[in-house]
Amino acid sequence: MNKKSRRSAERSGRFGETIAIYWLRLQGYRICKIRYKTAIGEIDLIAKRGKWLVFVEVKWRKIGASAYDVSPYQAKRIARAAELYLVNNPVNNNTQTRFDILLLGSWRWPRHIAGAFDADN
Repeated sequence: MNKKSRRSAERSGRFGETIAIYWLRLQGYRICKIRYKTAIGEIDLIAKRGKWLVFVEVKWRKIGASAYDVSPYQAKRIARAAELYLVNNPVNNNTQTRFDILLLGSWRWPRHIAGAFDADN
């Protein structure tokens, strides 16, 4: 990937994350972290609603692209980053965690896939 297309992809990703933040807030989520980065992986958004602490992978895709474009390797990296987040930010016993995907694209409503994958994948 050349520099220009990498910058374009980065801009699209950040734009998608901004839309995702507003979408999740409208759904009643409180955003805890944006772009949580660790040495082992990155989580696009961490949000909380009720008893759920949700680790959200934001995907900006063209119409017709696969909804489940999180590879097993990527899912594992996200899960390991989530474990690190939980070590550094303990939660109470009533809190449950889940991994979601928020699909975004031009000229369509966001599609929120709750529980898209789990930490064991």
